[in-house]
Amino acid sequence: MSTAEHEKGAVRETPDRYGAFPRLTPEQLEDLSAHGERRRTAEDEVLYREGEPFREFLVILSGTVEILSDQGGPDERTVAVHGPGRFLGELGLLEGQAAFNTAVVREAGEILAVPVERQRALVGSDPVLGDLILRAYLGRRYLLIGLGAGFRILGSCYSRDTLRLREFAARNRLPHRWVDLERDKEAEALLRRFAIRPEETPVVLWQGERLLRNPSNAELARLIGLPAPAPSAENERCEVMVVGAGPAGLAAAVYGASDGLTTVTVDAVATGGQAATSSRIENYLGFPSGISGGELIERAVLQAHKFGARLMVPAEVSALTPQDDEYIVTFTDGSRTRAGAVVLASGVRYRRLEVPGIDRLEGISVYYAATVHEAGLCRADPVAVVGGGNSAGQAALFLAQHASEVHLLVRGSDLNADMSRYLVDQVEQHPKIEVLLHTEVRGVAGEEKLESLTVEDNASHERRELQAAALFVFIGARPRTEWLKGVLALDERGFVLTGADAGAVADTNRWASLGRDPMLLETTLPGVFAAGDVRSGSVKRVASATGEGAMAIRLVHEHRERKGNLVTVGPEGRRPEAGGPVSSR
Repeated sequence: MSTAEHEKGAVRETPDRYGAFPRLTPEQLEDLSAHGERRRTAEDEVLYREGEPFREFLVILSGTVEILSDQGGPDERTVAVHGPGRFLGELGLLEGQAAFNTAVVREAGEILAVPVERQRALVGSDPVLGDLILRAYLGRRYLLIGLGAGFRILGSCYSRDTLRLREFAARNRLPHRWVDLERDKEAEALLRRFAIRPEETPVVLWQGERLLRNPSNAELARLIGLPAPAPSAENERCEVMVVGAGPAGLAAAVYGASDGLTTVTVDAVATGGQAATSSRIENYLGFPSGISGGELIERAVLQAHKFGARLMVPAEVSALTPQDDEYIVTFTDGSRTRAGAVVLASGVRYRRLEVPGIDRLEGISVYYAATVHEAGLCRADPVAVVGGGNSAGQAALFLAQHASEVHLLVRGSDLNADMSRYLVDQVEQHPKIEVLLHTEVRGVAGEEKLESLTVEDNASHERRELQAAALFVFIGARPRTEWLKGVLALDERGFVLTGADAGAVADTNRWASLGRDPMLLETTLPGVFAAGDVRSGSVKRVASATGEGAMAIRLVHEHRERKGNLVTVGPEGRRPEAGGPVSSR
């Protein structure tokens, strides 16, 4: 919208087509009024600014407010215009992130301002209002991502560090735009404007002036307000440390914090794990029409915050050391935290495809996840997906919305062998998906990016060339347990042994002093539990991981009660009720 249009007052309210801009009822406005203050606004007043933290939840009582992306910059654009009854902000307000846009008063009036902390408590205590705000904020976040709002990543499509930053932003669902040094006409102008040498890229630009040269993930996290960890004091302690923030880890965070335990959850990359990369989860209980992995995870993150869990991303654990009936958790930056109990929920990473020459294309046109980030690079080209499980099926269906054709390459002879029936039906009926059974990739071609694949029929041994601009690989997973070797018992594939399997190989002297064997999810170390995909023998499903995360906290209570030196029995010597809080001595 031009300045001239602003001067004429031609600012029309944005219609609410997708549920992102709802209007509060008079009753809801009255309830909110008890928690905030009314304030007059002036024309052109800035209510909050891009890059700065939210301090208030704002509701428009009268007047008009325009939401701008890149205000005052060369890419300034209108995101939305709001009138009376609507509220401002987006997901960052609830999660403690900086604002990704700017709110400017266009028609003077009156607003209701509620302090952010009070508003976060209200979202958790009022289910109707909380769900309305959450749905709107999720919709606004995805709108911003689609617009390319937020910070810019300037870097080459062939740079590993550019890939790292883009993946971090995408996995954390952060609004951003990538400016390709190789193809984007804007890139050269930005290099000159900020006096950046090509070898200094990738760089992150925000608000037209803030610039980070090849930042670490933690530096980028701090820029936009993610709760990245700071070096901790040696005596810092929590009652439960959860390693991994996928479905199992977030469930442990929610149940641990809601039970009154001081709970810290850390993840090396992002909240959500593999589940967050799923475009749609259709077999999760309670969501008959399905739910995107991103929405499911955002809801879990807000729930964990509601109960007081502390989430830190990115924070990578490098060591676990028993000490005085507790554990010292050491991070890769050298900081350490003492934990009374530990829940390992670090999940898995997809296995790499072993094909000659594929290494140089990984991250450029060979991927191990299929999110909006990767799909946006397909640009109506044909792509190939390798794998016969649910992850491959979900990826094929999602990519078919973007690519001209999707080749699903399955090593086996039956798609039903490892894929859920509902997915098989959708895949086989989709007009843009071609299923190639007993087919394996034998070679890749392309200099700077993937151009074609050599595939082989493993029954007839015939080979042929297949045109594909991108390759998505889902061929099983390996656990993130390298740092646990020699610390506790793992199975032959590296998954963590628990329960009876752990008891069979555990140090009998260590357990004899406790007078018990490892509990169901407990490892060979007392008070260290494993939940979700990282656990040996687990069912690789989102619902199973969530259940194990919750169960791990119940077992943490059992461990604390039986150990005796840390805690805790309830009043009059009774053990706490299942799911109830346990107090420390």
